[in-house]
Amino acid sequence: MRKLTYSQAISEATVQCMAADPGVFVAGEGVDDDKGIYGTTRAAYERFGASRVIDLPNSENACAGIAVGAAAMGRRPLMVHSRADFMFLAMDALVNLAAKWRYMYGDQGGVPVVTRGVVGRGWGQGATHSQSPQSVFGHFPGLYVATPASPADAKGLLVHALRSETPVLLLENRGLYQVEGDVPPEPLPVPFGRGRVARSGTDVTVVAASLMVYEAQRAADLLAGQGISVEVIDVRSIRPLDDDLICESVAKTGRLVVADTSWARYGFAAEVAAVVAENVPDSLRRPVRRVTPPDCPAPVSSPLEDAFHPDAGRIAAACLELVGGDRSAVPRLTGVTAGFVGPY
Repeated sequence: MRKLTYSQAISEATVQCMAADPGVFVAGEGVDDDKGIYGTTRAAYERFGASRVIDLPNSENACAGIAVGAAAMGRRPLMVHSRADFMFLAMDALVNLAAKWRYMYGDQGGVPVVTRGVVGRGWGQGATHSQSPQSVFGHFPGLYVATPASPADAKGLLVHALRSETPVLLLENRGLYQVEGDVPPEPLPVPFGRGRVARSGTDVTVVAASLMVYEAQRAADLLAGQGISVEVIDVRSIRPLDDDLICESVAKTGRLVVADTSWARYGFAAEVAAVVAENVPDSLRRPVRRVTPPDCPAPVSSPLEDAFHPDAGRIAAACLELVGGDRSAVPRLTGVTAGFVGPY
């Protein structure tokens, strides 16, 4: 199987789905730009042109409403937001229209709006440009929310979304766009609600989403040198969540660390902890540990941002706390976003 970067996998899925279905179109701010949203939309623009890859102004709420209307009329809109933080402006259309459409007008079907949002830290961009809103959107029934971590899943989840009748939000961490992995050439869908075991282990389970899957695997490599076996669970989708896979892993290891790029309270990490507490509480040998940013907005200073965002070292330290290992033996690793200079 050939290797593609995360961004190449998204680009390929977009082109393949557009070629297979003339109803699919891409719209968003900068989708026709030379850089094409980190290289994910440029190939589609070059092949299909401005009639199907449409540059839009800064008007997130209006764009989301247009997408819902287009989907209601039989089109397959793929909306792209280069900053997921500003998707809060699109919440009314996504949450009050798209997510509830089938529940309100059952015999008319759903509105299969697919929205891509770019999340994650940059180069000191501060409180309004560093957020991961998966838990906010994942709170609402009727809307699928996924956080692909691997290039194969970035392609497969997008393919599934563009063939689904359910509105979907795909959140992509900008730190993953250059990560490489095996990707099938065919447009094979990856279903929502089914996580994967990214790495097998026996001593501690790390449940992670998006970039934190990558960081958890780096932490597992570190801990393997100390004889500690870490199982990494990539949930793939936030809603629906693969409760069974999470509980099976914790039942095996007896220890749970949850890693997320968003805050601990009322978030994805809290939900995973609740799933385990409700279903397999007797399996836990030690209390659950959550590795997340501090409970405050992101700072602008680059050194403070380095301290703010979770990484492989903090995941490894949490695992060691649960198994009684030497936390001082964890070396400091260079962050996956080191060297990122923008523009977004």
